[in-house]
Amino acid sequence: MVYLSIFIFKIIEDALATLRLIVVSNGKKVFGAILQFIVTLIWIILTGTVLLGIKEDIGKAIAFALGALAGSYLGSLLEEKIALGTNLFKVEVDNSILGKLERKLRKNGFELIKVKSDSNNKTILEIRGRRKKKKIISDIIFGFDKKAIIISEKIRIISLVH
Repeated sequence: MVYLSIFIFKIIEDALATLRLIVVSNGKKVFGAILQFIVTLIWIILTGTVLLGIKEDIGKAIAFALGALAGSYLGSLLEEKIALGTNLFKVEVDNSILGKLERKLRKNGFELIKVKSDSNNKTILEIRGRRKKKKIISDIIFGFDKKAIIISEKIRIISLVH
């Protein structure tokens, strides 16, 4: 029962630590600080439990390490599902499909910026959208051009007003 408790609480600790990183990187500092308090509290209690009598019972360390493994994996899945933030997606588009692609993207609520056209009949299209909508954006683009290359960057707003 002790091993299972160590394993489960280590998973919870690591998953919350990942969530804390996500919320802090998206500007939610107070919520991040509260999560850090919880993570630290769990870590102190858990580590104390594991270290108590570790020479006689190495199983606690193994349960701790396995929980860290599972917690790290769960945290990455959690990060993928939550997908907070806004991204800027860049794609080079052939001018022959540009109009249709723009209409489809706008119809789905995405903000578009045409960066430049070049002599090769191509336009760099920048699409601003929620990170959660990455698959929708990709599906729309690949529906028009199966060989498209999409570059995605996280947007951090520096200032809205000077």
